[in-house]
Amino acid sequence: MSGEKYYKRIIQTTKSNSFFLFGPRGTGKTSWLKKNFKDALYFDLLDSATYRKLLANPESLSKLIPNGFNNWIIIDEIQRIPELLNEAHRLIENKKYKFILTGSNARKLRKKGINLLAGRAYTYEMHPLSAAELKKDFSLKKSLKTGHLPKAYTADDPKKFLSSYIKTYLREEVAEEGLTRNLGDFYRFLEVASFSQGEALNIAEVTREAELKRDTAESYFNILDDLLIAARIPVFGKRSKRVLLKRNKFYFFDVGVFRELRPTGPLDSESELDGPALETLVLQELRAINEYNKLNYKIYYWRTKTGLEVDFALYGENGLVAIEVKRKKSFSKKDFRGLRAFKKDYPEAKCYMFCNTQYTEYHGDVTVIPITEAIKNIAKILK
Repeated sequence: MSGEKYYKRIIQTTKSNSFFLFGPRGTGKTSWLKKNFKDALYFDLLDSATYRKLLANPESLSKLIPNGFNNWIIIDEIQRIPELLNEAHRLIENKKYKFILTGSNARKLRKKGINLLAGRAYTYEMHPLSAAELKKDFSLKKSLKTGHLPKAYTADDPKKFLSSYIKTYLREEVAEEGLTRNLGDFYRFLEVASFSQGEALNIAEVTREAELKRDTAESYFNILDDLLIAARIPVFGKRSKRVLLKRNKFYFFDVGVFRELRPTGPLDSESELDGPALETLVLQELRAINEYNKLNYKIYYWRTKTGLEVDFALYGENGLVAIEVKRKKSFSKKDFRGLRAFKKDYPEAKCYMFCNTQYTEYHGDVTVIPITEAIKNIAKILK
């Protein structure tokens, strides 16, 4: 990592089978691979010479692999030449080669009609750094400002890095891939979308504020999904006893990226950003730990038409977990209304409030945990 501090990642992959490693640019996929697969044969499709050669003739890949090679073969950013999947498939079948295929655009591969190696490769996802990986370096105050992209967290000027990251990423992934014809409209859309962070997504409102046609706005949200830089969380409605809101909740994938995209001015207060930033940080940790520890939860939120809400509801083979995130230092009975209603409807649920308190407290069926402690111990909470 060229002198930068390297944090040991907790992701665990197969040791004997080909696999995909997906994740947004900048989450550390390449650094992790180079650290853990030092003897692998490495093809970087962001390198222009490598890209041109394999784009012109995907079948030439086999000629770049030494005879009798029995180590890993890494193709970085495979979505740039989806046709290479067919060649990788052939080489796995005929030569028993082991491939690691990374990408920041999983759906693009599927949309191209390329099968993802017909079940012959596992799929993993890498997220921004987690508190579990940062360990003693985790700082809630810092995380809420910089987010957890490795280079942002270790940079002397995180804001400068994040600004460059967004401009470079959009230029390479959006402009070069021809995902949209008008980058100006897309930039404006991103700013407007940032005001929906942690909110039930109202596409009609975003369409109006961004001055776009509805189908254009919807296609832009799909681009964010395709590039893995946003997540939409559905409403938990299993055995629902109440009328629920139907809209998905929207998040950019990283706190730092969200804060860099969100326009601010002299009249904007930090508190306006701290709420959605804290919620985003919790979601980042939930997604990472759920993936890396193979907990197999599906992540939802819960909100009734009358306004009762729980920020996150995780449902899976390990049970049902409800989490409310509060940035305030003290709380009142009304802060428990959402969790109490959820517990009434789902008595089996384990209910938590992550709050800016000093000590863990127990309020009936709800456990209140200091936010820093909670983020550091997501794995224990979810087990």
